[in-house]
Amino acid sequence: MTQEYPTSLGTSDADTITLLGQNLADDLMGKVGFGELTLWMVTQRRPTPSQVRVFEAVLVALADHGFTPTAIAARLTYLSAPDSLQGALAAGLLGGGSRFLGVTEDCGQFLAGVLAQASALGEPLPADDSGYDELALAAVTRARAAKKFVPGLGHPVHKVRDPRTPVLIKIAEEEGVRGPHLRLFEAIGRVHPQVLGRTLPLNGAGTCGAVLADLGLPLAMLRGFALLARAAGLLGQLAEEQRMPIANDIYLAVDRNATYVDPEAEAASPK
Repeated sequence: MTQEYPTSLGTSDADTITLLGQNLADDLMGKVGFGELTLWMVTQRRPTPSQVRVFEAVLVALADHGFTPTAIAARLTYLSAPDSLQGALAAGLLGGGSRFLGVTEDCGQFLAGVLAQASALGEPLPADDSGYDELALAAVTRARAAKKFVPGLGHPVHKVRDPRTPVLIKIAEEEGVRGPHLRLFEAIGRVHPQVLGRTLPLNGAGTCGAVLADLGLPLAMLRGFALLARAAGLLGQLAEEQRMPIANDIYLAVDRNATYVDPEAEAASPK
């Protein structure tokens, strides 16, 4: 008895490749952009031009931020194994977590949870900014009481404003996809000083999470889109490492400045 493995993605035979029910060579190549294809494959629905523009703005926003830990990991792995470009790329992607890149999904999940909780209590979506402010204030207050961070608040470099955030909001507004997740996130930006006693910027990674959630993308996939974007940035980092290598300098700077610390002395030192 032949076992079947159903798929709605790609299949092939001796003469054709079929993807999403389309002839790959005749219907997709040269006619569908990579961002559009990604959305189509994940959602099984062909996206609108507006959705594609917003999604690709997110990919651009997350692609590269200089010598982040993910980029350094990729470069150092390439130094160690120049015969394994895939290993270097993978090393960088494996560093996508709660501090770098993972904030995109964490923020989307947080916002969706706040909206779901309100819905479970029979509360309709807010009709205006004041309604979103009220919802945001309650959410930030709960997070503070639970000693938890609000994902998407603050940035290690951009202390006042993340330059990506207003641009993403503007594009979402222009394309008619500024939905409840993004509006709630904007409200968090307005009200959190009342609870935290200081003002933090809405970071770009969190804004991307809000935007992706408003596109209706699966929340459990949001980190994957951040990694997709960063894969392009890492390829750029590795290409630059080939042209202008710095990984060996990083390695030597750490190795030649390493100092031995006696374990007993370390344990006795004040923390």
